[in-house]
Amino acid sequence: MALAAKAGCAPLDDALLETWIAGIVDHDERALMALYEATLSRVYGLVLRLVRRSQLAEEVAEEVYFQVWRQAARFDAERGRPLTWLLGMARSRAIDAIRREARFQHEELDEEAQNYTTSMSSPPAESGDELLAVAQGHAELHRALLLLKPQPRQLVALAFFNGLSHEEIASQTHLPLGTVKSQIRRALITLREALGDNGAHALPA
Repeated sequence: MALAAKAGCAPLDDALLETWIAGIVDHDERALMALYEATLSRVYGLVLRLVRRSQLAEEVAEEVYFQVWRQAARFDAERGRPLTWLLGMARSRAIDAIRREARFQHEELDEEAQNYTTSMSSPPAESGDELLAVAQGHAELHRALLLLKPQPRQLVALAFFNGLSHEEIASQTHLPLGTVKSQIRRALITLREALGDNGAHALPA
């Protein structure tokens, strides 16, 4: 984010910040831009430390200033400093974003597992459930599984969560045996690279 680097972390004058906030209450866009340029580095830095992804941090920072534009009238100088108010807002938006991301990833994995169960010609009844159980028990494995495309993830589930041989998987999914073997091998390589040495133990034996 260019402005985050440009703005720096020079000391901010409370009176000046309060003047800009008062201008925002009167819908002065120049006051909003002045506040934005003066405080963005602090807002973005705090959000980035919490969400740990630069693109998401930029989106959350923008949300913060939209909220400032809508709710500037709620600022009360008697209850705290303007920067404290602004950073408190940023922290709340960052926590909301983290919760949204976690909920989205869980729902995405749940949907993928359900798709495996319904798309197979004669699927084992618990394949999706076992995949979810293991993934939910290992956050790193959960994230790594999301890196796989649907078909390789289905084959991994059949091989390691249902204990089927490559030949049985080929018969059940109507895929060539060579395709089954190569996709499972590449999927395991992807998972091990994603998990690293510290997380590889989360893979099923």
